[in-house]
Amino acid sequence: MPEKIIRDFAAECEKVYVIEELDPYIEDHCRKLGINVIGKEQFTLLGEYSQSMIKKVILDEENAYLKADINVPARPPVLCAGCPHRGLFYALKKLKVNVSGDIGCYTLGSMAPLGMMDTCICMGASVSALHGMNKADEAGSHKRVAVIGDSTFIHSGVTGLINIAYNQSNSVVIVLDNSITGMTGHQQNPTTGLTIKGDPTTAVSLEALAHAVGINRVVVVDPYDLAATEKAIKEELEADEPSVVISRRPCVLLKYVKTKPPVKVNTDKCASCKMCMKIGCPAISMKEGKAHIDFTLCVGCDVCKQLCKFGAIE
Repeated sequence: MPEKIIRDFAAECEKVYVIEELDPYIEDHCRKLGINVIGKEQFTLLGEYSQSMIKKVILDEENAYLKADINVPARPPVLCAGCPHRGLFYALKKLKVNVSGDIGCYTLGSMAPLGMMDTCICMGASVSALHGMNKADEAGSHKRVAVIGDSTFIHSGVTGLINIAYNQSNSVVIVLDNSITGMTGHQQNPTTGLTIKGDPTTAVSLEALAHAVGINRVVVVDPYDLAATEKAIKEELEADEPSVVISRRPCVLLKYVKTKPPVKVNTDKCASCKMCMKIGCPAISMKEGKAHIDFTLCVGCDVCKQLCKFGAIE
């Protein structure tokens, strides 16, 4: 860290606060320089800092808020309409597996009604955690999988997969390949074939990479095909060796992705069973006792159509 800049800045101040989330790296560095700073004795080690929290600590002032005397329904975050991860998580729910989760858009798979994430520690931890679970329970059912995004896998999941291959834990790692780094705003990554600036470059093949580190079983599925996705995962869970399942479908919000016309509900056929509601798509709701699909949100992925036993979604 630039010691002179820090010392010069502190010399001009009567009181110096160090505002940093989590561990006090800058605060400790300042104290080692002999600078008297205020930090974690007033700020928490946990969670995210808000402007109102900082204002309360430094100025001892609280923001005034307007309160409305109405009941506003809760709106938990959900996967986007047409998100390719939805079909994958629905397949996992049908198979009743334990899911070691990771950090990305797909972390929303933990939310109801999908609710398919049992652990979520940090980026890349899903793969290593799965390996540890299966090694600790080698005589168990092994109905566990790890889910990790394509960019997160490249960032910090490959080492865990090498560990799985090298130490031969019977583990199924599912790479959710949506061809982009979705959670942070559609940045390119080494699997997309473009640099962060959009210039063409070498694309890392997830299949070749998995094979290269010692994984013999590598399967690619389209998560929009529910039956095929479920079948592939079930087969890999039953295999007696490590495997990688690549759930490949580009993020529906990418500019080059062409969507299909929205589907609609034939209310005469709809049995009001709410089966289509079980995937948690924001485009689907119940209206006057029947399923209703918002055409402004629907991208025609047909996942809900595959769930309807009455052929009401057309």
